[in-house]
Amino acid sequence: MDALQPRIDPQREALFIGAARYRRASYGQNHPLAIPRVSLTLDLINSYGAIAPAEYRSGRPASHRELWGFHTRDYIQSFERAQFRGGVTDAERRRYQLGTLENPYFPGFFDTPNLATGSSIQGAEEVLRGRLAFSPAGGMHHAAPGQARGFCYLNDPVLAIQRLRREGLRVLYWDLDAHHGDGVESAFVKDPEVLTVSIHMDTAYAYPFQGGGVDDHPGGAVNLPLPAEVNDSEYRAVFTLLWPEVLEAFRPDVVVLQAGTDILAPDPLSKFRVSNGFFWEMAAQILADSPRLLVLGGGGYHPIALARCWTGLWAILTGRSLPDTLPAAGSALLRAVDWELDDEEAPDYERQFLVLRDAAREGPIRPEIQQRLKRLLADHPLWHSP
Repeated sequence: MDALQPRIDPQREALFIGAARYRRASYGQNHPLAIPRVSLTLDLINSYGAIAPAEYRSGRPASHRELWGFHTRDYIQSFERAQFRGGVTDAERRRYQLGTLENPYFPGFFDTPNLATGSSIQGAEEVLRGRLAFSPAGGMHHAAPGQARGFCYLNDPVLAIQRLRREGLRVLYWDLDAHHGDGVESAFVKDPEVLTVSIHMDTAYAYPFQGGGVDDHPGGAVNLPLPAEVNDSEYRAVFTLLWPEVLEAFRPDVVVLQAGTDILAPDPLSKFRVSNGFFWEMAAQILADSPRLLVLGGGGYHPIALARCWTGLWAILTGRSLPDTLPAAGSALLRAVDWELDDEEAPDYERQFLVLRDAAREGPIRPEIQQRLKRLLADHPLWHSP
């Protein structure tokens, strides 16, 4: 990973915000998020010896006052009552989309997402103190003020951005997740000091199945939907042009990066074909160029691909260079993951247990992608406002 070392300020300490709670089962059975994510990532980082005690913080739950900054009181109260009661009523299910197949009931139903939400706000507070912060349990970008949506019960990116805005900071939210960051976008439609950027699977074929089009820019949002099978070369062509253009036009005080790993080729819910090496390439550039940076988790439904990717991301955030060969303990850790959807016939099946970096996935750049990017740059008001 030597080529990925960013121009990091050695005074800007990086913190990993986690919690023992993430080792508990969540989302019930047969759900895409009923997999180890934060705990597996932290264990893989530890197998490298790549985190010091001073770099770890235990997360905290969000307060009611913080939650009510975005979510409705009746939604939060019903959400808490459902956990206390041990289940969701039919009326709550219909009104709030709680207890559905998409957003199931499970032990810790309110406490677990609330801890993740408070941790992202805590991450924002660490950024305000001059540090970098990584809150991998966060990034739940679909939740609405009064409804759970798309596996997301609480919208921690919105609440973390609100914390930064209370200090008067101009915020750029950059969403790498394969799905459109619709909940964050809609939250800041009326705030000219927040710009949301989402590069995602076209909603013509992917969740949330509406909005996020290249011509959709409510409140100045920048959206670039991409077709299926996007490779490293295609995504690089988009990122290397769009990222500096947005920075120059918007000039943020702080960047909030939603680092969902479901753009990676092995992910079962993604139709993109991006490698973790290119993911790290983007992360290193974002780190190098950001005046302040908060990193949140997000989607990611292949536990092994996610843990390898976020381990490399943590190395970038802390200025470490990790050997590409996985430590024996790390390899054993990944082999022990009990996950039924892994494809043992895939060409890279064995590689994922041996090395950190994916094989590169370069390829031709389709005219369709170039045309969408050209239209965005030509028509979006960000580049044409007085």
